[in-house]
Order: sequence, then structure tokens, then C-alpha cells
Amino acid sequence: MNKIIRILSTSDLHGMVYPYSYADMTSRNHGLARLRTMIRELRDENTVVLDNGDTLEGSPLTFYHYLNNPDEQNKIAECMRKTGYDYVNVGNHDFNYGYGKLREFIESTGAVCLTSNVLYKGKPMGRPYDIKEIAGKKIAFFGITTHLVPNWEKPENITDMEFIDAFESARETVRTIREKEDPDYIVCLYHGGLERDPVTGILGEKDCGENQGYRMIKEIEGLNVLICGHQHRIYCGTLDKVAFTEPGYTGAYLSCIEINTETGEITPQLLPADHEPAADIMRITDAEEQETQKWLDTALGHTEMDLKVHSEFDCRFNKSQLATFINRVQIDLTGADISGTRIFFTAPGFAGDITMRDLISTYMFPNTLVVKKADSRTIREYLEKCAEFWSIEDGKVIINPLFDFPNVQYHNYDMLDGVEYVMDIRKPVGQRIVSLTRNGKEVKEDDVFTLVINNYRASGGGNFDMIAAAETLREILTSSVDVIAEYIMKHKNIEFEPVNNITILP
Repeated sequence: MNKIIRILSTSDLHGMVYPYSYADMTSRNHGLARLRTMIRELRDENTVVLDNGDTLEGSPLTFYHYLNNPDEQNKIAECMRKTGYDYVNVGNHDFNYGYGKLREFIESTGAVCLTSNVLYKGKPMGRPYDIKEIAGKKIAFFGITTHLVPNWEKPENITDMEFIDAFESARETVRTIREKEDPDYIVCLYHGGLERDPVTGILGEKDCGENQGYRMIKEIEGLNVLICGHQHRIYCGTLDKVAFTEPGYTGAYLSCIEINTETGEITPQLLPADHEPAADIMRITDAEEQETQKWLDTALGHTEMDLKVHSEFDCRFNKSQLATFINRVQIDLTGADISGTRIFFTAPGFAGDITMRDLISTYMFPNTLVVKKADSRTIREYLEKCAEFWSIEDGKVIINPLFDFPNVQYHNYDMLDGVEYVMDIRKPVGQRIVSLTRNGKEVKEDDVFTLVINNYRASGGGNFDMIAAAETLREILTSSVDVIAEYIMKHKNIEFEPVNNITILP
């Protein structure tokens, strides 16, 4: 008799089915089609397959679907049904299209929803927990998601919903399971990550409750397995006898946790998505994928300017005019005095004909825009926080290693237009903005501005608490991708005088 219990899990697929990059169509070791092959090969009578959320949003395929076919069933659900998931959790981005679409998606996967700390009209979205008898052992599964979803999501998408503290919910659920079920093992599917390094215990981010996995491992007695997500990190190990994994994002890895029922040993692994993609999965979405590809290659406009990203370092150190362009679009739409934007990691930028492929590859998330009322102190604090992105090594400016590890956080460096400023990286953190002017005149203490930024930053995302605290004047609920596309189509030829308003002193 097979004595190994195998728990396979995916997380943060972000709508990625196909094994290639949408930016340049080169082959990539990611996507549900590759994972489907791996799951099929590994599955036996003692296998359970789980998904940990953030599935509905994030790829051009899902973006195209909700833009052009919003009333049709999302075919990602059919792909998951074909793959044979037993349980699904939900992630913060799964709420991007509203509760109705999320509920429809969950029901179409054929899997049991285990999200227990999200309430809809006072009742949990999923089962509080579920019990499976496998290889003579009693295993309890439960799911929770980061409770900070309301900090990022549009209010109309989470109407009548309540998000309970993930840690408190996990602790209470484990206590209940132990008392009522007396299981051999408890597995938690958590759309959240580790706030501390699992080896050193050092806090890797502001401890705001977004990620509570480390605390769960340390403080919740009776937990055996913690399957994480949300942070897009790649980690795998055992801490205080609790096995934990997080498989990155877009299906680059498959989490595989094996329990030896004879020895009690729990072995966590991350398996790279390097198998041949499953044709049966790709057939499900083939028609819509072909439409998506045509749409992606539709030219919106043209530019003779170089708005390409040639270097992750240089596009930030010397302020790529891509940032200037996005800020121009945001100011044009809102009339704000100042605009702040970021360049996403691996964004290609624009040159020549600008297509939807270029745009979606460059602006990768469904952000919306928010206009804030910001005094000069808030602007200075905002810029000081941005200045933490830089560090000094051997007399040269480098990207602060904390923005590279344990996960890349280049999206937490913003570049502003509407002011001119100088950063002196030789000075201590919090004292690096040595000059701040607007139209050549010094910004005074009593100056007040309107500031437009994306909704993630407006909510304080990236630990920009000073922005969250500023008064909200207006919200534009159209996605930033749509806003930029409309601007390009309206103007056709994108041309402007380059703005070099940021100076960084080594």
C-alpha cells in the first residue's frame, strides 16, 4: 500500500495558461499548461491538488476576456476543472472583477472553496475546513487570505464583505479542528506570506498584518503545513516542525509536500515548471487566445521618442521618459499639480508603433487612479521614502539590496513630475531630499498640491503611509491601461519635450 500522501499546490497563477511571454512570445517555464502535465504525472490515489488564489487577473488573456467578453464564463475555471483541483482559496486580486464574477468562477472550477476568513453577508465564502481520509490518515484542510484586501480593492467589488484577521482566524480554526476532529495533520492554505526571514527571523517588511505566515508557524500550536502565496516569493523549508512553501507566480513552480505516513516525516519541495505543456488545457482557451493575440498586436499610436526600458537601473537613476509619459497622461486626465508613477520590473516600454502588447507588457496591473490633497510635508516624506530605494557601495549609487531580496520591489520606487528635486544618497535615510522646487521656485512649508497616483500607492501600498493619510479628493475607477490606451489613440503621435527633473547625487 502506498504510504505517501502528496499535496500539490499552485498559487498566484494570475491567469497564465500558456508557456510563453506575452511581451515577445519567447518560451517560458511557467503557466497552467505545464503544471497540468506535472500534476497528471504526480497524481495518484493519495494526492490532493490545491490552488491558493490570485488566478483571475494578471495575464493579457484574462484582461482581454473581461474587456471584451465580460458576460461569458472565464475559461480559466474550465482549465482548472480539467486539471482536477480539489480545493481553491481566493487571493486579493480575485476580487478585481467583483463578487459575482468571483463566485461564478469558484463554482465553475468544480473545486471546494476553503476561504473561511472572508465573509459575504455575514457568512464565510467557503467551508471553514474540510476533512479527507488519505492512506489511513485524517487530514484537515482550511484556507484563509490576507485581510488587507479592503486597503487595495474598489469598495463596489467587496460590497457586503468582511475580512477577518488572518492570524486570528487561523488560530481559531486550528483550535476548532483539534478539538472537534482530532486529525493526524492540519494543512493551511494561506494567500499571504512570511513577514520574517524563516532562517534569521529578521523582519523583511513593515509588520502591518499583510503577511503573517511566520507568526502563524511560531504561535499556532498544532499546525503541520503552511502553503503560502501573495508575495510572489520562492521559498521552501521547515520551521519549528511546520513545512512551508511558496511557489512564486505565473506557475513557475509547483509546490509538492509529501507526508510519509509510516515515519511522520513531512517533506516540502518546489518543482520547476519545465514539463511539456498539456494540449488539452491549451485547447480550452485556444479561440480566445488567438483573439487576444490579434488584439495585442493592434497599433494604438506611434512615437519617434525612445520610451524603451534599456536598463532596470538606468531607467530609474536617470528617469526614463516612459515615466514622464505616464505622468503626463495622469495629469492630463485629472488636472493634478503633481503626478507620481513607477516603472514595473521587466517592463519593455515603447518605441515606434505602440501596440496593446507593448502597453500591457509595460503596465502590468489593473491599477486605477486616485487624486490626493498633499501638503509640502507629505510630498517631502513621499520623496524621502522613494529615496530609500538607493544605497552607496564603494562610492557609487546602487539599488538598495533590500529591494532585490527576498523579493524584487522595484515597483516601490516612484518618479514624480510637477516638481523638481535632488536626492543626496550620501545623507542618512530621511534626510536625502536636499532640494524641492516647483517651476523653479522653492516649495514652501504652507504649499498644498493635488497629487495623482495609482490606487495601490494611494492606499499606502509599499509602506507609503503618508500617502494613505492624505485626504482623497477624487477616484478614477477606469483602469490605468485603458486610460493610457485612450490617450495614445486620441493623440496618435506621442511626442513631448523630455523632462529631466530628478537629480541623484552619488
